[in-house]
Amino acid sequence: MSAHPNHGVTEVSHTADLALRITAESLEQLFIKAAEGMYSLAGVKTDQSILSARQLIVSGIDPESLLVAFLSELLYLLEEEKIAFHYINLGISADSITCSITGSPVSQLQKSIKAVTFHNLKIQTTAEGYETTLVFDV
Repeated sequence: MSAHPNHGVTEVSHTADLALRITAESLEQLFIKAAEGMYSLAGVKTDQSILSARQLIVSGIDPESLLVAFLSELLYLLEEEKIAFHYINLGISADSITCSITGSPVSQLQKSIKAVTFHNLKIQTTAEGYETTLVFDV
């Protein structure tokens, strides 16, 4: 188990995949920390002298499906367009996420993440805010 530079994001041991335990004060921060943790697990380095801005809208039926849809979209952009996003501003409603993202071309990618999974995924409310454990298929 190792800590990432982001408080509230901890890599946890998992049999065949990679997993992160994420804590945050708000649901929006949980989603942002999940994205940062995913990029950290993949060993993403970017050329921040070039910026690319996008608007994303993703849908889901509950917070867990929204989180998987959001991270899956970021993973698609990482794999297909070689862009990682370091500035994320998002709003969450009951069945969608609308966000503005700004990122840069990837200059290094150490691990390939195949998918964000629903394995034991549950976003829980805690005294400090929110918590979840995310499993990534690698």
